[in-house]
Amino acid sequence: MEEKKPGKAISHPMISTFQHPRLKKGKIVSAEEAVRVIRDGDTVATSGFVGAGFAEEIAAKLEDYFLATGRPRNLTLVYAAGQGDGAEKGLNHLGHEGLVRRVIGGHIGLAPKLQRLIRENKILAYNFPQGVISHLFRDIAAHKVGTITTVGMGTYIDPRNDGGKLNELTKKEGEDLIKVIHLEGSDYLLYKAFPINVALIRGTTADTNGNITMEKEALTQEALAIAMAAKNSNGFVIAQVERIAEPGTLNARNVKIPGILVDCVVVSRPENHWQTFATPYNPAFSCEIKVPVQSIPPMEMSERKIISRRAAFELKPNMVVNLGIGMPEGIAQVANEEKVLDLLTLTAEPGVIGGIPAGGLNFGAGTNMEALIDQPYQFDFYDGGGLDVAFLGLAQADQEGNLNVSKFGPRFTGPGGFINISQRAKRIIFVGTFTAGKLKVAVEGGKLTVIQEGKEKKFLKRVEQVTFSGKYAVETGQPVLYITERCVFRLTPRGMELIEIAPGVDLDKDILARMDFQPVIRQKPSLMDHRIFRAEPMGLKDELLAIPLEERLIYYPEENLFFVNFEGLYIRTPEEVEKIHSLVEKILAPVGKKVYTIVNYDNFNIAPDLVDIYTDAVKHLVDHYYAEVTRYTTSTFLRMKLGEALEVRNVAPHIYESREEARKALKKD
Repeated sequence: MEEKKPGKAISHPMISTFQHPRLKKGKIVSAEEAVRVIRDGDTVATSGFVGAGFAEEIAAKLEDYFLATGRPRNLTLVYAAGQGDGAEKGLNHLGHEGLVRRVIGGHIGLAPKLQRLIRENKILAYNFPQGVISHLFRDIAAHKVGTITTVGMGTYIDPRNDGGKLNELTKKEGEDLIKVIHLEGSDYLLYKAFPINVALIRGTTADTNGNITMEKEALTQEALAIAMAAKNSNGFVIAQVERIAEPGTLNARNVKIPGILVDCVVVSRPENHWQTFATPYNPAFSCEIKVPVQSIPPMEMSERKIISRRAAFELKPNMVVNLGIGMPEGIAQVANEEKVLDLLTLTAEPGVIGGIPAGGLNFGAGTNMEALIDQPYQFDFYDGGGLDVAFLGLAQADQEGNLNVSKFGPRFTGPGGFINISQRAKRIIFVGTFTAGKLKVAVEGGKLTVIQEGKEKKFLKRVEQVTFSGKYAVETGQPVLYITERCVFRLTPRGMELIEIAPGVDLDKDILARMDFQPVIRQKPSLMDHRIFRAEPMGLKDELLAIPLEERLIYYPEENLFFVNFEGLYIRTPEEVEKIHSLVEKILAPVGKKVYTIVNYDNFNIAPDLVDIYTDAVKHLVDHYYAEVTRYTTSTFLRMKLGEALEVRNVAPHIYESREEARKALKKD
């Protein structure tokens, strides 16, 4: 066959043969026959997320055909999510010199055979954000100029940096596939469209007309968008399924890929049609059953559990949440252990909404889902700011708050959905250990001890590659936290500020000495919540369902009475003290006179290192706004602790045992 320039839209000569409805053979062909349609220089798009939805049978036969014949050659491979098992499966089948000439993908970490070709400068290679590629397929189908978005701004994807080019060969010889454009007063990135010659997709059942259903698939992903992109590029669509049905027997509502888009269908061998690369079949992944969450065991105490527990304090009822792969997966386990999963909606980027996202080589799948949508729609939701909070892995961070999760020396993985999610979530929480490699910690008596320090620093002066731009986050006003097992940072315009440390940790020895830069320290860091380091559950559910602070402060003008309801409140940070002080002033300053005040301290708790800060704030309020104040709590210990602190500040220290006693003691005119 004659070679052609990658990406050029040329109709395949075999398309008419396979599509003709009156031919005896029809659309059902063997994998060996299907891969022979692929020609030198074709642009081939593949569906799949890790192993879910990947056409393993077709990829394996394509590899066999190339090794036997040396054809096809110089393919351009395009895909959104990482597809592979880190060894032999998935896109590793295509990791042969000569077979692929160019790769445009979202994540390469699971395909080490392709990684090697990229690292050795034997092929051209580009990273695009995963969500951008899933949208690009739709834009190619619609014959648009490309995908226009701000996703990728300020990162290594930005053409003002590397333009997503992964190696020296691409920087030297590769064309620019991304450009900066200016629209309506703002800069955007244009990811250029190009034709798709061949689409490799997967479903569960096909009828002989090529209609495809996905009833046993773990995900639906972007298979429809890929098929449309290829069809409207005069390309060829090959679908892998596990069974064939008679025409007219499939429920039209269950058809995910209409037969008008499908040129040929390959029935896979069972071993090449697992739901994921880790699980042959799990009915929970395909939403056929729901599993009891009680069967999920709690995590053992470890650095992973400490980090997940601290991160869980950032959850609020009714939040829509994304959990990244790896360390963030533990947050779902902690949420389940704390019995708060039903208060949240967890999501995963390939389209999972609700339930519990799976991990490892099952990542992307989910159990007990409320809904499953196509990946491009999920990224529509994400890109539009639909996520209340996202928890993503922390591999390297620097003094500007930049994060790198995509390149480490000669090893690179790509961003996957990281850039879409991290730039567009309303809040972003990065979670990971403070150092990497052989780190060992212990928890005893509610304190953390570093037994063996990790070999590699993760907080550097400058990250190797900017996957998340701290500068861009500051410009857009996005709140960002960095949570480790021993401390917590937040992003500020001045850089990363240290705001919390774990009990038992030495600030100089365990934190500052293990960083390549000096973080911002405006005041003494607070202690991380002591419950994180205890074996028993933290009682997070009661906290999530607690009354909002604004509803705890009530002024009754007819009685000139101010009621402060701190029942069940737990104060963990200086910022919370400041918020209380500000809200009280906001309510009472307009009153124009001092008020009589009752404070309910039942089940109130405060971090020990905040007692002085809190009582200083109380004294200021007493001096300026309270005519008389009484307090009550059933806790003897709290009455003693707060009473002593108030007495030192010459504030009436007595705290009563009941509301009735406190009200009677209030000396009103």
